[in-house]
Amino acid sequence: MTRLAARALLAVVFWPSLFFFWFLGPFVFLLLSTTSSEVCPRLETRSEFVAAANGTLPMLAVQSLVYSVPIVCLVLWGRLLPEPARARQIVTCVKLLAVTIVIGVLWAYGASLMCDGYGQPFFSPAWQWTSYLPIVGIAINVPLYVLTFSLGRAFSTREDAPADDAAHPHQDVP
Repeated sequence: MTRLAARALLAVVFWPSLFFFWFLGPFVFLLLSTTSSEVCPRLETRSEFVAAANGTLPMLAVQSLVYSVPIVCLVLWGRLLPEPARARQIVTCVKLLAVTIVIGVLWAYGASLMCDGYGQPFFSPAWQWTSYLPIVGIAINVPLYVLTFSLGRAFSTREDAPADDAAHPHQDVP
């Protein structure tokens, strides 16, 4: 397989996964990665709340793997076309994704423990603070999204294609 074909294949995986997993996925995963609000009123003991929250962990793991697909594509692109500047940016993306995953898991787990307020008497007030983690997540996700999008654009653009300025030189029309 040629490098161009490999880059094209990565682009075919990268762009849909970036759009569907990163921009639409949070709405779906939010519903699947926390304890259902229908279940919360039925839980009565601390162990039931912990069991319900632990039940969300497999979905949180799947969510984390799905969210990492665009970053894996960037890493593979970086191996196909090694450039030190882009390699540093890819490392930054990996670090930001790791922080985002940890914050997301803590938030979802804390939301499952608190369970619409029903779990509040059973757990430390520190778990209530996890409700503010989405704000932190947004602050980290914005630069991650911008950096990932710009790297994806740079990697998926053909190098042998002329730049826009070179393709359309300014011509004086008489």
